[in-house]
Amino acid sequence: MGEEGLVADGAPFAVVRGESGALEYAAGPRTLREFVEGVWAFGERPFLVGAGRSYGYREFFTAASALARRLVEVHGLRPGERAVVAMRNHPEWQIAFWAAQLAGLVAVPLNAWWTEDEMAYALDDCEPGVLLVDGERYPRIAAWSRRRGTLVVVFHPEGPGEEYGKEYGGEGVELYAEPCPELPVAPPAVEVRPEDDATIMYTSGTTGRPKGAVATQFAQAGAAVHPRYFAAASALARGAVPGQGPAPVVLMTFPFFHAAAFTTLYSTMAAGGSLVLMRKWDAEQALALIDRCRVTHYAGVPTTALQLLDAAERAGHGLDTLTNLGTGGAAPPATLVGRLTERHGRRVEPRNGYGLTETGGGVLANFGDAYRSDPAGAGRPAPAVEARIVGRDGRELPDGETGELHLRGQSLVRGYWRDEEATARAFTPDGWFRTGDLAVLREGRVTVVDRIKDMVVRGGENVYCAEVESALHDHPAVLDAAVLGVPHPVLGEEVAAVVRLRPEAAAVTADDLRAHAARGLAAFKVPVHVRMQRAELPRNPTGKVLKGELRGLFAAAGEAPEIGEALEVRSG
Repeated sequence: MGEEGLVADGAPFAVVRGESGALEYAAGPRTLREFVEGVWAFGERPFLVGAGRSYGYREFFTAASALARRLVEVHGLRPGERAVVAMRNHPEWQIAFWAAQLAGLVAVPLNAWWTEDEMAYALDDCEPGVLLVDGERYPRIAAWSRRRGTLVVVFHPEGPGEEYGKEYGGEGVELYAEPCPELPVAPPAVEVRPEDDATIMYTSGTTGRPKGAVATQFAQAGAAVHPRYFAAASALARGAVPGQGPAPVVLMTFPFFHAAAFTTLYSTMAAGGSLVLMRKWDAEQALALIDRCRVTHYAGVPTTALQLLDAAERAGHGLDTLTNLGTGGAAPPATLVGRLTERHGRRVEPRNGYGLTETGGGVLANFGDAYRSDPAGAGRPAPAVEARIVGRDGRELPDGETGELHLRGQSLVRGYWRDEEATARAFTPDGWFRTGDLAVLREGRVTVVDRIKDMVVRGGENVYCAEVESALHDHPAVLDAAVLGVPHPVLGEEVAAVVRLRPEAAAVTADDLRAHAARGLAAFKVPVHVRMQRAELPRNPTGKVLKGELRGLFAAAGEAPEIGEALEVRSG
């Protein structure tokens, strides 16, 4: 059976066109409650493997059901009310999220790195009926919850929240209590419909205030099917039978509140696999966990994946149990798959993809030999997703031409929470989502060129930052790179780069890096301004470089140099 057999009539991933005009899976789950109820059958298989506490599937489902019943039967929460989840990647994060789904609530995962003011903005926006937080996050929401009288359930009270200890268990605040694992608990008797809202996930907000992207139960159910399809297609491409073999053991380094984490989560749960969790990213600790837990799959942003490969090479670690290295959340440099293949051959399958908060996570995937032969590609869409490229005039472009990537399908959000204007800007009247990304479509495969807002227009010529970043990454002294446009009085914009050097790298100059980039780039694309540093580039929690902060570095340096003059700054 080929890949086409996966989507044939009656096959597991067959699609139909729904009433909205979008494609949808014919036989997939209709709600997240339907999806999660099925994992109970995995019984005692390990699901969530934390540093101090682990859960098997049955114990996890019992705990989520018990919390859901408490929220409904004791606290009187009703379907449609919002349930905020704000904590580290504790195993209990998943208990909180799935309790909300079993209770018919709308789960609102918040960025665990946000400050008190950022939390307050989102809380004012979504008006939750309950806050499910850990002790570290509690001080950031305590004033808001007291002012509004909102119920708070605190998990892992240790940490900065301990100074509030006298309030735990007081009015409006209670400590999470695990149910007795010997007593099975059924979910509450509430109706969860496909058209009901399931999640509100806030965008990363790199260009403004975060917006709450609202996905229905049906949309999230579609998002849960996409990675299952890609896993099956990957197996077929390797000559294997889909669904056979051991369950995956995944080292999860995505923060749970991010859409990329859900893509990994759904695929792991569907296969009865295990998620190995880290309190904080550390490459050396990751190697130890890979050995201790016999990890087969790695999931994280490209930056951490590169750091993992670096650490393995320094330690002479063979990553012997690893069979899959997947990245998401940001575009990986083309060198990543080359390094992986050079050291491990075809034993470790590379995988990347493309997805946004608004698409419900990954909707395109590039894997295996197809990824090795096309390291810049984002891959093919999932069966229930359509892709097209649109020009500035709004017309669909033919294969090979660059334009804005539009997507439509089951997993896309219905819009932005209480923001009709933003929703109308983002979606066409017939349901296509304007991604804001420049891309090319060739024979069904998508290559994302750059963000429209990241493109530098230099004297009328378009410079795609991602292409220049890839050229810089190819230099052996470069650990990380970000390319951006800075103002120029004649050209409009000029190309600039901030480069993080490897700690062990020999002395390298800005001219060295410019000369290296010029080997494969037209002269107008080569960065005129280059700043080099040993410190990490500023990124948000999902791995995206905060280029607004980097522009400030160039502004602080005074007037821009003339064309051809390189600005070189070193920092420790």
